[in-house]
Amino acid sequence: MKEIFTIPIVKYTIISAATLVAAFVISKIFRVLINRFIRASSKNLRVDPTQFNFLKNAVSFFVFTGAVIFIFYTIPMLKTLSLTMFAGAGILTAIALFASQQAFSNIVSGVFIVIFKPFRVNDVIDVGSLPKGRVEDITLRHTVIRTYENRRMIIPNSVISSEILINSSIVDETICNFIEVGISYDSDIDKAMEIMQRVSMNHPDFIDNRNEEEKLDKVPPVIVRVIGFGDSSVNLRAFVWTRDHPTGFNLKTDLYKAFKEEFDQNGIEIPFPYRTIVYKNTQPWQDSSKTE
Repeated sequence: MKEIFTIPIVKYTIISAATLVAAFVISKIFRVLINRFIRASSKNLRVDPTQFNFLKNAVSFFVFTGAVIFIFYTIPMLKTLSLTMFAGAGILTAIALFASQQAFSNIVSGVFIVIFKPFRVNDVIDVGSLPKGRVEDITLRHTVIRTYENRRMIIPNSVISSEILINSSIVDETICNFIEVGISYDSDIDKAMEIMQRVSMNHPDFIDNRNEEEKLDKVPPVIVRVIGFGDSSVNLRAFVWTRDHPTGFNLKTDLYKAFKEEFDQNGIEIPFPYRTIVYKNTQPWQDSSKTE
């Protein structure tokens, strides 16, 4: 009788040990594969790979948790005990899962950022209606963006993943700057367009982004077009290329000043609103006071 009772114990001990050994081997393999993936992704994202160590630890946790659950359901005595424990802890588990829902959502979104790489550290991006800024750090929970006011926006990954992003650096950092100026209707429009072209091409941050075909077709390096008519102005737009967005901002501020100075010297008016005020000097009471 004692030998019969000993056989299941030995059997379940062997199963438990084999399960734990298999879990250790599987966890080791997954950690090696994830470590290679994280190193490659971190190089592309330009972030410290140690920030994503959580992924490797999480894989080990889930593998060993699955192994323990398998052992509990394989051994009848442990299965009965586990069912009793889980029944009593059901409410606490539900509360814990509800409380960690948002945190888990941020982690999943962070993993998606690592996988799909919509932006990297040092990329200039727009997130929805938030101010434009440069990505300073990416973690599994949040992304840090430094605005041009030198303020840090700390955005949860679940939020940034659901917004429409404009990435100015992901493929090509060169940018075409739209510089718009309105001139009065009686100004020389051709002269104004020539000034905008010449001044833009003389700026040190301007780059010639034409391809060989455009150069052969004699397409100008800076194109100026009429884009519409306002209440008191003809609206012109110059298309000026720079190497990146910050350089483009500096170029635009310089060119607005230079356009104003050149227009003043050449008699080209940048209109401003006019208001006409009409005074009526009627005095009806004087007529009623006349006597015959």
